[in-house]
Amino acid sequence: MIKKCLFPVAGYGTRFLPATKSMPKEMLPVVNKPLVQYGVEEAIQAGMNQMAMVTGRGKRAITDHFDISYELEHQIAGSTKENYLASIREVIDQASFTMTRQREMKGLGHAILTGETLIGNEPFGVVLSDDLCINDGDGVLAQMVKLYKQFRCSIIAIQEVPNDQTEKYGIIAGEALKEGLYRVDDMVEKPKPEDAPSNMAIIGRYILTPDIFDILRETPPGKGGEIQLTDALLTQAQNGCVMAYAFKGRRFDCGSVDGFVEATNYVYENVYQEV
Repeated sequence: MIKKCLFPVAGYGTRFLPATKSMPKEMLPVVNKPLVQYGVEEAIQAGMNQMAMVTGRGKRAITDHFDISYELEHQIAGSTKENYLASIREVIDQASFTMTRQREMKGLGHAILTGETLIGNEPFGVVLSDDLCINDGDGVLAQMVKLYKQFRCSIIAIQEVPNDQTEKYGIIAGEALKEGLYRVDDMVEKPKPEDAPSNMAIIGRYILTPDIFDILRETPPGKGGEIQLTDALLTQAQNGCVMAYAFKGRRFDCGSVDGFVEATNYVYENVYQEV
């Protein structure tokens, strides 16, 4: 039903300087696999096989990662080291990759709008690679696709955060339809704790309907002078329906050094298997 997944990967990754001066933050490895590959694998598990990358200057390593490296493959062909490429070969075989460039950093909403040329007039997933989600069963996107089949509207992933951390996230409020599922009626980008409508924070997984593009075109700059996806989603919620889903699984904020180290330790101890 949903075949395309959009990856906004044009950001600078300033919290990881100087490493990200010449290396995309999405290529930072959690043990032996870059963050963006975890996201692509999650999208594939959800039935999406067309990956749309909104890139920027200095991001060629992402494009190269999802391509065949003939020299490397030749050098290690027939050796035990060849098995280390199994996971990325599988990804390349199962998905296609298209790219467009975000020439200016004008916010997540602008990045999503930049990807319209790759998505067209159909519902699509969005993965923010900074958020690494680990699940024993269905991944977060697969869980959300099941909800989309039922509600046929935009769906955002949420989780509760400490009240003093609301300034880091978009925060929602809404009517609880059942445990862990809300119909959104309010949404604020990075509010101060005293202004937050709840402590339910949006994390980097979305299912969006294509009318979001027209809404984004009419959305004025918001917090930080950027075009905020949160503002566009609030308009969509007020004029139609947006659902918020408290997903099952564990999420790591790999946009921060602490979260990245925590994710690396967890994956090494609980997920990683040496070839």
